[in-house]
Amino acid sequence: MSEAMPSSVSIDADSQEMSPSGDERAVSAGEVIRLVGAGVSYGEIRALAPTDLDIVGGSSVALVGSNGSGKSTVLGLLAGLLKPTVGQVRIGSDVRIGFVAQQHGHHRWMPLSVREAIAMGRFGRLGLLGRMRGADRDAVQSAAERLEVVELLRRPVSDLSGGERQRVLVAQALVADPDLLLLDEPITGLDLASQQVILEVIDQQRRHGAAVVFSTHHLDEAREADRVVLLAGRVVADGAPGEVLTPDHLAVAFGGRLIKIGSDTVVLDEHGHGVQHDDCDHPDPGTDSC
Repeated sequence: MSEAMPSSVSIDADSQEMSPSGDERAVSAGEVIRLVGAGVSYGEIRALAPTDLDIVGGSSVALVGSNGSGKSTVLGLLAGLLKPTVGQVRIGSDVRIGFVAQQHGHHRWMPLSVREAIAMGRFGRLGLLGRMRGADRDAVQSAAERLEVVELLRRPVSDLSGGERQRVLVAQALVADPDLLLLDEPITGLDLASQQVILEVIDQQRRHGAAVVFSTHHLDEAREADRVVLLAGRVVADGAPGEVLTPDHLAVAFGGRLIKIGSDTVVLDEHGHGVQHDDCDHPDPGTDSC
């Protein structure tokens, strides 16, 4: 595996057991996936209280909250990478899921080209031993074009900048044509050009009928979503951005990490848990300074 591979996966939901009591498929018309009282605990530590959440096609949902608020836990449940300790995850039939996780470290010794990295997103359809056909190669080319990495296709992933790597990871998730695209803080620390490309792809996916769920601690980014779910180990508020991102709700979710600048409420940037989207190299994956 390359540095890209742990950070982007394509999942065939038909093979996922999404519930501790069995695989529940019942969702309403238009829904892609639903959490039904789903919660996660690690021993006595509760990562996410029992949560109800429905995700419909053709919509974008921003998960907002401080570090440890449950954003990554919700994404893990939706991706089928975490099992709820209570409740269920119900998913529509034949739903394809693409997941772009946070980047945590580099493996510069892995000789994998950008084209090969993107093509790995087709493995969910082909299997590890399946041969790439014309349609698969076309899908790789299309994903590369959408993320503006065509000129990088022959370069090693290990030679890319942080913004370039992240665009490759998103392309890898898109190449499977997902019905549900999940992204964990996809633009944090990126150059402006890469941010704009990825945000445009998120909007394109929504307009094409897919469901997109992404986590963020940037309120401006969250306001661009159709819906915001504000988390603090539980759902504090869920609805339209203007209804959720209010000073009162944000005070509950972020506590004292809010400041007022004129009439605006600003969340102090507390991001510091090893995400490596920036364009500098970190000798220690646990550090954020260049």
